[in-house]
Amino acid sequence: MTFVHTISNLNQQLQDLVAEACSHPAKSLMRRQKLSEIVRVVMKSGKLWKENTAYYNDALQQTWLYFCRNPEQYNQESCTVLTWLNNCLKWRLQDFRSREAQIQAKTVPLSSLSIENITGAIESLPATDDIPPILQETYQWVFTDPDNDLASTHVKGRPEVTCQILILRRLPPETPWKNIAKEFDLPPSTAPNFYKRECLPRLRNFAIKQGYHEIGN
Repeated sequence: MTFVHTISNLNQQLQDLVAEACSHPAKSLMRRQKLSEIVRVVMKSGKLWKENTAYYNDALQQTWLYFCRNPEQYNQESCTVLTWLNNCLKWRLQDFRSREAQIQAKTVPLSSLSIENITGAIESLPATDDIPPILQETYQWVFTDPDNDLASTHVKGRPEVTCQILILRRLPPETPWKNIAKEFDLPPSTAPNFYKRECLPRLRNFAIKQGYHEIGN
């Protein structure tokens, strides 16, 4: 109970900090201070997704750069700040995996990640024109979840296994179903069956609305 209470307090603290940061003008000192505090609180919490990969620090830096530039993109009705940041980080990691052969990563030590070098490097973010537009648009739709539909649709009895999470896992490069089953301690057929029943129809509807052909599985 103490653990749950602590996590709840952390989530509420981060939501309040994001709201306060967004209440100040862009590039203002007060906004920078609040963003800096958010970075410190999240990093100290140890709740960010971790992977032992050569490009993890780069993905983490890009996640913070995106957040510091777009804190208004966070929707508290959709998910917690930590979930939002972790989803963003996992997408950046997927992006690096898919382009690993074409990119020389510039590793940024965790100890050097500060709000000063994050905000100072925003304009130097590498272009991502080599990512297909449909993939970029799909990611943006899944990540922001404007109707809170993806985050609220989940496997029965497992509110943490949502359409949003599974679609992010299955966007290229796809996470194998066996890995997803192990990660969430699910029977082998549960996630793929739920994905086909709930996620694919939503993906196809989105693709049609965007003027693309249907997205595969």
